[in-house]
Amino acid sequence: MIELQRVGKTFGEGPGRVRALDGIDLQVAAGEFVVVLGPSGSGKTTLLNLIGALDTASEGSIRVGGVDISRAARRELFEFRRRTVSFVFQSFNIFPGLTAAENVQFGIDVAGRAGVDAEAILASVGLAGRGDSFPHQLSGGEQQRVAIARALATGNPVVLADEPTGELDFRTGVQILGLLEGRAGEGRAVLVVTHNREISRAADRVVELSGGRIVSDGPPAGGRARTADLHW
Repeated sequence: MIELQRVGKTFGEGPGRVRALDGIDLQVAAGEFVVVLGPSGSGKTTLLNLIGALDTASEGSIRVGGVDISRAARRELFEFRRRTVSFVFQSFNIFPGLTAAENVQFGIDVAGRAGVDAEAILASVGLAGRGDSFPHQLSGGEQQRVAIARALATGNPVVLADEPTGELDFRTGVQILGLLEGRAGEGRAVLVVTHNREISRAADRVVELSGGRIVSDGPPAGGRARTADLHW
């Protein structure tokens, strides 16, 4: 579902030049729950943005869902973002002037999925009966669930999550991880970037970045843990 070959990303020129990613090779299959682990500045958010076509690579090739986004035209990238990838951001990025149901409906409309019930999607993430609530009436965890519901509503095969538990309490964070894990169980490719090593214990694979390079790629040390057994 996701394939990167020798991908690099450089920001700036001259003395201020920063090599954010350097020679990244990565494959993620449909149904995999993969955590990209690394400290601030390791390149993990840059990697996520390249896979989601929010930014372009300086070199190398990126294929996602069968689309070569490293060579795609602007119109093709627009369709790619509509039909292939869904984002879950740490800052939620839901619309404050829309209700929970309207935020989810936005995702449905953008993806062109007629007949999908926004209220049913909200119920699937534990927000039954909250469709008429505005974001300011919801807790942080509930707002994040709205963001996940909007991502699910698209039906897109790739889910990209950037520090999705970073602003949440432990209990809510575990619930959010369980929801993302469930999406992989439905056959989506789910990629989560985080600095929290404990979260990586629940992944199928852990890809660790340092200085813009992959330094390890494999199952969690000690085997995969249930989300219910995590603690931080």
